[in-house]
Amino acid sequence: MAGEVIAVGDEVKDWKKGDRVCANFFLHKLQDKMTAAIAKAALGGAVDGVLTEYRTFPAHSLVAIPDHLSYEEASTLPCAALTAYNALLSGSDPLKGGDTVLVQGTGGVSIFALQFAVASGATAIVTSSSDEKLKVATKLGAKHVINYKTTPEWDKEVLKVTNGLGVDHIIEVGGNSTLKRSMSALRIGGSINIVGFVGEAAPPVDIISLSVHKFPQHRGIYVGSVAQFRDMNKLLIANPETTRPVIDKVFAFEEAKAAFGHLQSQAHVGKVVIKL
Repeated sequence: MAGEVIAVGDEVKDWKKGDRVCANFFLHKLQDKMTAAIAKAALGGAVDGVLTEYRTFPAHSLVAIPDHLSYEEASTLPCAALTAYNALLSGSDPLKGGDTVLVQGTGGVSIFALQFAVASGATAIVTSSSDEKLKVATKLGAKHVINYKTTPEWDKEVLKVTNGLGVDHIIEVGGNSTLKRSMSALRIGGSINIVGFVGEAAPPVDIISLSVHKFPQHRGIYVGSVAQFRDMNKLLIANPETTRPVIDKVFAFEEAKAAFGHLQSQAHVGKVVIKL
């Protein structure tokens, strides 16, 4: 979410009426550490979400919106952008300039991952089943694009464009349907960031035997922390055009069901926004 502060509690010192803010997805995840208690405060999960005109938040969960972003653009940051940032620029093997990144698809997280890779000086490779979506990815800075419908053995194409080395980082969103090829496309010792499983149903992958040969760093990514959010905003401010959120369509509050339908269709590129 993104919104305007209309009132603050008596003991709130960091915020004032009129401030433009986002709320972190996990209300109490201040640093990069997950606990059961933190997991129980996920907006739209264990606690009520943000599809509402008014809502209260703990002051520590809020992050200031960069001045150059609209509310619509800023609303894309707490979930999709922060997930991509956590995947690529946190952990024990953060992205470096000159690295290669394989991004699966062109949804919200994937598009932000592409933008962050480009802003960081990395080489981005994007896969999709749509040539039209791949054209958008190219405009956003993807160095190589692969249509996995016309090139079903896309991992071999990834190895080809990386001179047989494989990529340093993968944004894995397909799940069992793509994991085996992702492992094939990964360099030895590379990082595979498991964000989701939106691909077609497929048998479980024997990840153990695959890992023995590639020594990968597996990371399960579940959004991020307030500290990471603030760090991410520094990247957005430093690279305002490269990282500007890509919004596929904005729906009115009364069209919320249609917005979810559009999201489920996977016809979008980037984010779907509901505006009050």
